Amino acid sequence: MKVLHVGSGNLYGGVETLLVTLARLRYLCPEMRPHFALCFEGRLSQELMAAGVQVHLMGRVRTSRPWTVWRARRRFRELLDTERFDVVICHTTWPLAVFGPVARCQNAKLVFWAHGAMTGKHWLERWATRGHPALAISNSHFTARSVHKILPDIPVEILYCPVEMNDGRLDENERAALREQLGASPETVVIIQVSRIEPGKGHLAHLRALSLLSDVPNWKCWMVGGAQRRSEQRLLEELEHVAADLGIAGRVQFLGERIDVHRLLLASDIFCQPNIGPEPFGLAFVEALHAGLPVLTTAFGGALEIVTEECGSLVVPDHPGDLAKALRRLIEDAGTRRQLGTAGPARAKQLCDPENQMSKLFSLLNPFVSA
Repeated sequence: MKVLHVGSGNLYGGVETLLVTLARLRYLCPEMRPHFALCFEGRLSQELMAAGVQVHLMGRVRTSRPWTVWRARRRFRELLDTERFDVVICHTTWPLAVFGPVARCQNAKLVFWAHGAMTGKHWLERWATRGHPALAISNSHFTARSVHKILPDIPVEILYCPVEMNDGRLDENERAALREQLGASPETVVIIQVSRIEPGKGHLAHLRALSLLSDVPNWKCWMVGGAQRRSEQRLLEELEHVAADLGIAGRVQFLGERIDVHRLLLASDIFCQPNIGPEPFGLAFVEALHAGLPVLTTAFGGALEIVTEECGSLVVPDHPGDLAKALRRLIEDAGTRRQLGTAGPARAKQLCDPENQMSKLFSLLNPFVSA
């Protein structure tokens, strides 16, 4: 089965992590031969090429400049004529809007992979309906409930994203060295957040909660994630100012974009991402669980399908007091941290074991392609 995954390529987050995972772990399901079509070159295209898969570049697209859309659609049509893919999967509404109509005109089997909740009101969602996919795959039950707001007549299948389960662990010396490099002693309790710099990820709520823990010794917070847009750069600058105003700048480090996230997770003690908007799924939560960290987040969206009381805690959204209380408990109680963290890897495997999920993806696509 020859599969073309279509994305934008200009950003790097959970969707892009999934695409790289599908490329790297393609050996787990050799029946599927993945190709990738992108509009922008960058980290995603580089990592896909490094994984040894074929990346087809359609050219930069700006929807405000119609000629860039027409040019990319022409290249996409030529690609479909040349390669003859068994199925085309558009990841998110943007590629479905831009390339979905071309795929349908070429009689390609078209699938929409929904990675975020939809309202049916955004202009891009209305535009995406013109793609008319015949099947939708959703990354969670939460996301699935919104698909019919823009595509009321198609079947929706739920597939938790496969997550690369890196079994590498840091020995005590490696862990101590990495922590020391980032200013954390063996006694320090390291809280980590790994996410894009977006308002909905709850960085401000996180900082406000941490400011309520000034009396608690021996904690530091690593915030991992780089600004990819101008708005994100402005938010990052605001976060740095807020941390200073709250008197915790010396205990909070903004580490920017990193390629060693798994090592940073292994070197940490608590994962905290207090979203103020519902997470469609939450790959970062699963990665943290696999690394053996207790996960602390807010009680809505995809987190409700991932985090249980056996492996973490869920708190009221945008409520720094509740968040601070939950953080204090985890910082001060090493036994609870260990108990919750120990349950994490099994929970991650239960949800997102890559071999199982790759096999499920093939099982979802095969009848659709064969029909």
